[in-house]
Amino acid sequence: MNLRVISETELEFDDRTYRCAVGRNGFTREKIEGDNCTPVGVFPLRECWWRADKLAEAPRSPLLTRAIAKDDGWCDEPTDAYYNTHVKLPFAASHEKLWRKDGVYDVIVPLGYNDDPVQAGKGSAIFLHVAKPDYAGTEGCVALALPDLLEILQKADAATAIEIGG
Repeated sequence: MNLRVISETELEFDDRTYRCAVGRNGFTREKIEGDNCTPVGVFPLRECWWRADKLAEAPRSPLLTRAIAKDDGWCDEPTDAYYNTHVKLPFAASHEKLWRKDGVYDVIVPLGYNDDPVQAGKGSAIFLHVAKPDYAGTEGCVALALPDLLEILQKADAATAIEIGG
């Protein structure tokens, strides 16, 4: 059973429709780093990361879960050997900090996008994560309300993928 992003504002899973947000510039079949577009395709859910200081317990999920630490990051520098991978901070190349104050990374699920193999400049850090209260567009991720994301994670497993239309 896959998640299906059917529009810029809706995701379907297990006979339910959820409100979501995608890249502020919509969908693309030709993802480029920094374009603020969500890539079109079918991508596996890799694992679930969460903030232990924000949630009372790890999300209940068949996916592997790991707590986010203050020194966790994700490399988004296309010319770096660690592009589109988890890194420990401090890190010299451009990167995203996974420990954020705004709450959108309280739970993240890295998607199997541009990671097998990684192609420089084709996009990095494409996650399922928590939506902002106004569901503002993302930098290329798919975002849901925290309760919705946690509900989905209870049923998602290693065989679950996300189908992103466009």
